[in-house]
Amino acid sequence: MDQTKKDDLIPTADKCTYTSCYCEENVWKLCEHVKEKNPDRLAYCYCVFISNENKQIPLWHQKSSHSPDGVVVWDYHVIFVYNEGDISLVYDLDTDLPFPCNFTEYAAKGIRPNSTIKTQYYRKFRVITGSEFLSTFASDRSHMLDANKQWLSEPPPYPCLQTPDSTNNIQDFISMDPEVGFGTVLNFDGLVGKFSCNLHT
Repeated sequence: MDQTKKDDLIPTADKCTYTSCYCEENVWKLCEHVKEKNPDRLAYCYCVFISNENKQIPLWHQKSSHSPDGVVVWDYHVIFVYNEGDISLVYDLDTDLPFPCNFTEYAAKGIRPNSTIKTQYYRKFRVITGSEFLSTFASDRSHMLDANKQWLSEPPPYPCLQTPDSTNNIQDFISMDPEVGFGTVLNFDGLVGKFSCNLHT
């Protein structure tokens, strides 16, 4: 894929649909954009949910961090990956790394190997194709309500995402149980192997 095609895949970050704390919907909107504008390239797009059994996953270079190294411990996070030939890019609207960021750089700086952190924080990754994510993901945003039914963070202005089969299955995507939900659950090495194997050094 040439540079011109790469550059027109996704708008610049300031022109993307973005709502703070709704990373899964931000990625859904990126997939939707590709489907509408470059449908032939949706086959190379992936949604990646990051979480673990404890729902405590550290990520670095996050804009919302108050730490010098940008670390935040989320219950889950979601990124968009474009992987075609020798191009492998991460689009994360919540990072201070480049948008897009080379996958190898994002993995090394933004995720970091599990070997560098305590076992309880080991991350797992649910990888779903962009087309499957668009056709299966649903959220009524109830996970963003507190005990008093108040928003923990204001929701996006557009309607909730639904499918013919579900109005709310986000927990299946956040779950790192490989027997649940859609896509494939990988560890860090598996993720790197999937998205770095075609890269030329």
